[in-house]
Amino acid sequence: LDWWLLAAGGWLTWRGVFLRWTPIGICMVVAAKWHLHNRELDKKGLPRTAAKWQAKMYCSLPLRLMSRCWGWMADRRVPKPVRPMLYGLYSNTFGVKMEEAAPDNFKEYRSLGEFFTRPLKEDARPIDPKTSFVSPCDGRILHFGAANSNLIEQVKGVSYSLEAFLGPPTWTTKDAPEMVEKVKKNASPDSVLYQCVIYLAPGDYHRFHSPTLWKPELRRHFSGELLSVSPKIAGWIPGLFCLNERAVYIGKWKHGFFSYTAVGATNVGSVEIFMDEKLKTNKWVGLACGSHKHKEYDELEMPADKYLEKGELVGQFRMGSTIVLIFEAPKEFKFNLFPGQRVKVGERLGTFEGTEEAVENPEEVKRAIQSLDAVDSGHCVKVFTDYFMQYEHTELVLVSVVSQVETSFS
Repeated sequence: LDWWLLAAGGWLTWRGVFLRWTPIGICMVVAAKWHLHNRELDKKGLPRTAAKWQAKMYCSLPLRLMSRCWGWMADRRVPKPVRPMLYGLYSNTFGVKMEEAAPDNFKEYRSLGEFFTRPLKEDARPIDPKTSFVSPCDGRILHFGAANSNLIEQVKGVSYSLEAFLGPPTWTTKDAPEMVEKVKKNASPDSVLYQCVIYLAPGDYHRFHSPTLWKPELRRHFSGELLSVSPKIAGWIPGLFCLNERAVYIGKWKHGFFSYTAVGATNVGSVEIFMDEKLKTNKWVGLACGSHKHKEYDELEMPADKYLEKGELVGQFRMGSTIVLIFEAPKEFKFNLFPGQRVKVGERLGTFEGTEEAVENPEEVKRAIQSLDAVDSGHCVKVFTDYFMQYEHTELVLVSVVSQVETSFS
């Protein structure tokens, strides 16, 4: 009993010290372990990615509500006397080059939305005539290179699923044998799937163009999250582009499969595609982060005679966001880029080694595109060719994959 009373008296004496300093000690230990963990990742050259609970916490923020409010605010008329001060502050903060804009007078832009989507002077972005593949937008290169598997990178070391990003094959099990024959027919040992991810910062030119002459055949609109797509967040959350709202246009160019994706982001008032009036983005939709709803999409077939010329205006963002290009090209294709490089609309993105590109006749290119069977209406067959053809028994694998897709969506 005496021992118990002595212990109780000691606790009462030192209780304040323990209660006051123990939480600080625990926090210091956790911080030290976190620092050691990050240092170990840096030594191994691995990215510091978010844990599942961190990603869920970030997704739980009211980012769609913020984006809707920002979109509403951006459409409000700004009094003329205030425009030079407001737009000037924005320009100085984000490095906007008003000498390129048309018009270049702040007072001519009635709202923030008009200012964000300002057009440029005709000679501000010349399109390189000596290449068939140019930058579709102003921005910074996040990642580029060959997609050697069904996983491709959003930034170095952080990947996402090609199927989750573009959507699954939409053919059914009974169609599999016919589809396999088309896959085999189109499979080329000299063809590679490439990707290029370009981030548009808030101060960049917010309109985006066609990088080449190609034929869009299908649009898929994924109503996902509106998370930030800044390089830091893209390197922190794996599969970020698969979570975010995006408009995916699937088609073909002279070398085969071609896809062009505009990815939505926080405070992007809306994504507008001028050839697609039915596309409505940034709507009042509440989705649980990581839910199966992210896999659902609206699908629209594009007009059969629709082509986009190299350099043609495609659409615009109301704020900075991301353009993702995934395309098929010969092995000789090489990017003339480095990570983090700044690019502008119309600048050369890559070249074909060992060959000199001649000035193309658009009508001849269109006939070449029509002769391809890389993409059927409602299907993106060629994208998955490399994935399927790595197996000896392609028919069995294709039926198995299709069955899994059907099961996961039933």
